[in-house]
Amino acid sequence: MKCPFCSSDNDSVRDSRIVEDGKAIRRRRFCNGCKRRFTTYERVEGLLQVIKRGGDHEDFSRAKIERGLAAACWKRKVSVEQIQTLAAEIEAHILDTYEKEVTSEEIGNLCMEFLRELDQVAFVRFASVYRRFSDIQDFVEELRPILKGTPRRVD
Repeated sequence: MKCPFCSSDNDSVRDSRIVEDGKAIRRRRFCNGCKRRFTTYERVEGLLQVIKRGGDHEDFSRAKIERGLAAACWKRKVSVEQIQTLAAEIEAHILDTYEKEVTSEEIGNLCMEFLRELDQVAFVRFASVYRRFSDIQDFVEELRPILKGTPRRVD
């Protein structure tokens, strides 16, 4: 494993632990070159294929879900841990529900469903990119169900 700080490939593993209910291994590493520590995670990859909008296939990636959620939650009061937990829950749901293939549309809908419960602004941000909102009317249509169930704020 190359060190992310100095690119040396001379490191040693100091600690390994099973995480995410046995679905990953966390390894604490020490670079013998620059003497810094870093963490790596080992997960099974390539078990599930994602069918993209254009019909292309790619390996499922939880990291991609985390990046999308993090972008939607930017400058919101949502911690990195909450985003990671949400991504883990989405991944677990997908792996439990689908055997070989899942569409990107189904993944996006799951992300929106989970985000709606966590943070409504992040939900709308994610939906605007995912559903490719083209004008303000698209936002209004997405917000209508949320606003029906939310009491009006008094400032």
